[in-house]
Amino acid sequence: MSNGSGSSNATLILVLGILGIVLCAPLGIVAWIMGNNALRELDQGFGDPSTRGMVVAGRILGIIATVLFAIGCVGAIVWFILFFVALAGASAGMQ
Repeated sequence: MSNGSGSSNATLILVLGILGIVLCAPLGIVAWIMGNNALRELDQGFGDPSTRGMVVAGRILGIIATVLFAIGCVGAIVWFILFFVALAGASAGMQ
């Protein structure tokens, strides 16, 4: 039953998950979505079941990359807020 794309994308999902962690966090979102779709296809009987481990690993790496990306975005927003509050306080103290 290898007529589905669930297993043919297993390597791509794993690579995107790794790149999401190491290089470009938004690729983790892509790995997470593609991993969900591939697992759904594998559960329906399409694709090679032996590639399930790579799909799950890529999906988990995608989830981790997405969470780290979200934490980084929140941290950047907090940093900018604190920076501009400190800047406003410093300019108010000069007057």
